[in-house]
Amino acid sequence: MTLPANAAADRTFQVDLRGLVDLLSHHLYSSPRVYLRELMQNAVDALTARHTLEPDAPAGAFGIRLYADGSVVRVEDDGVGLTEADVHTFLATIGRSSKRAEKIAEQRADFIGQFGIGLLSCFLVADEIHVVSRSARTPDAPAVEWRGRGDGSYSVRTLPASSRPRPGTTVTLTPRADAAEWTRPAQVHSLARHFGSLLRHPVTFDDGTGGAGVAVNPEPAPWAQSHPTPGARARALAAYGEEVFGFKPLDTIELDLSAVGLKGIACVLPEAVPAGRRHGHRVHVKGMLLSEQAEEILPEWAFFVRCVVDAESLRPTASRESLYEDDTLAAVRDALAERLRAWIARAAASDPDLLGRFLQAHHLAVKSLAVHDDEILRMLLPWLPFETTDGHCTLDEFARTHRTVLVTSTVEEFRQIAAIASAAGLGVVNGGYTYDRDLVHRLPEVRPEISVADLDPATLTAHLDPVDRETELAAAAYLAQARDALAVFDVDVALRTFQPASAPALLMDSREARHERTRSQLAREQEGGIWGDILGALRQEAPRAQLILNQLNPLVRTALTIDEPELARTSAEALYGQAAMLSRRPLRPAESSLINRSFLDLLAHALRKDS
Repeated sequence: MTLPANAAADRTFQVDLRGLVDLLSHHLYSSPRVYLRELMQNAVDALTARHTLEPDAPAGAFGIRLYADGSVVRVEDDGVGLTEADVHTFLATIGRSSKRAEKIAEQRADFIGQFGIGLLSCFLVADEIHVVSRSARTPDAPAVEWRGRGDGSYSVRTLPASSRPRPGTTVTLTPRADAAEWTRPAQVHSLARHFGSLLRHPVTFDDGTGGAGVAVNPEPAPWAQSHPTPGARARALAAYGEEVFGFKPLDTIELDLSAVGLKGIACVLPEAVPAGRRHGHRVHVKGMLLSEQAEEILPEWAFFVRCVVDAESLRPTASRESLYEDDTLAAVRDALAERLRAWIARAAASDPDLLGRFLQAHHLAVKSLAVHDDEILRMLLPWLPFETTDGHCTLDEFARTHRTVLVTSTVEEFRQIAAIASAAGLGVVNGGYTYDRDLVHRLPEVRPEISVADLDPATLTAHLDPVDRETELAAAAYLAQARDALAVFDVDVALRTFQPASAPALLMDSREARHERTRSQLAREQEGGIWGDILGALRQEAPRAQLILNQLNPLVRTALTIDEPELARTSAEALYGQAAMLSRRPLRPAESSLINRSFLDLLAHALRKDS
């Protein structure tokens, strides 16, 4: 039949099997070591299917046997096995999984692997995969041999039933020379324990030296074991956490979500970690280790714990090295977060010593949680440590002596006024750290008798004592010289008395005021252009910074008596430079230049005077 000129003909993709095998086996997985996990996983799934066919079989009747002697690696199971038709359908078709077949498809949730590509990982360490299998579904089924090669070719032949007396599957690999590090007997045993220590089916390993096979998973998961007392159980779980993660947990939180078949522990880190650093968690799916770096199992704020869990209903991705993000994973994440909140609540209610050690190490994590969690806020806000004018203390301690709590918006503002505010009897909290300002403002929700307000320069200035009129008049000439010298920095100069007397000057300024002055300066520089019009429209009356001189300071009292104009200006610039440095805010280039110039001018004046 001739197609019309404008008709489109359907065509079949041309697949380069060698290239596809290379792509999947070398680029889907993160390391060659996963070949053993994939073989063990296929064996576990085959055992699961066998138990579906024979539900009355006693526990432990079917198992997995590993063998490695340096020349071959062999994985044998007593699972459901394959017929010759199964071999053609499932082993020779990439992406087709026996877990999708017939009645087994209804129980796919019982299997770990569901993608039908795991066997390809064997090409990471071998050029050929040798499979001998006998089906348990078909009575008197013959054994079937399949050989798959890395170039995409394969061969199948039927063997006598005597070649494999019992149902099951044996996979044999002859390692390549460049894969020796992953196929040595000691390494195979180590990998088997690493991936399969929590498997529910018995797994043994034989190194070919003639001894009896050793158990890979001799004991069930620690949370599945019985213990004589709750204390003994807690110690056993903590010891397991220390073995897995390498640190002694501050405490161990047992996790149990029966709805998704998840069990495990969360180990509280004994030391603080940088904010936002998320530790990976060990996630097993039906006993098989899926990932050691599964960040997605917990919310971001829970970086103070590391978890090891075993779950039934979580879905792995195609590489089986991370979790598939779906509604189930989201629900698990929320449920585990609730378990962590409940642990914090229990510690707050019944174990203040544990709570104190926890908050000392992880107060930042709790602060990040309290910002968004009203329950945690009510329980723990009074116990959280903050930097204040009374030192580092909790808000509960701070509120005992300060019914009005003032909070700065930046760290530099707090450092600038802390000593003077403390001497004036003001209670100020450093709100410049992450979460702190928001949390302090919510203190009245927990302690209604406390009022909270932002600290502004006017509030502090109002608590500084004015000098008497006679002193003000005597200092007028010097203050005028100082204002003239510092006008270029938009700085006013005032004279007050305040403690401590060792502080010669205080620079009262705010980040917002500096931004406004910078914008005003840009508007002046751009006057007449389009940017000048835009900035001019935004311009407000820029508040000036204030250099407040302390009349109680001996150096300032001496400076006020200077009658030499140039020396008066230089001393005012030096006082301003010192106050700017003490404020710990970034210095502008002109300010850095002023500090250097004033120091050199004062040094030159002192040398001239001595000569």
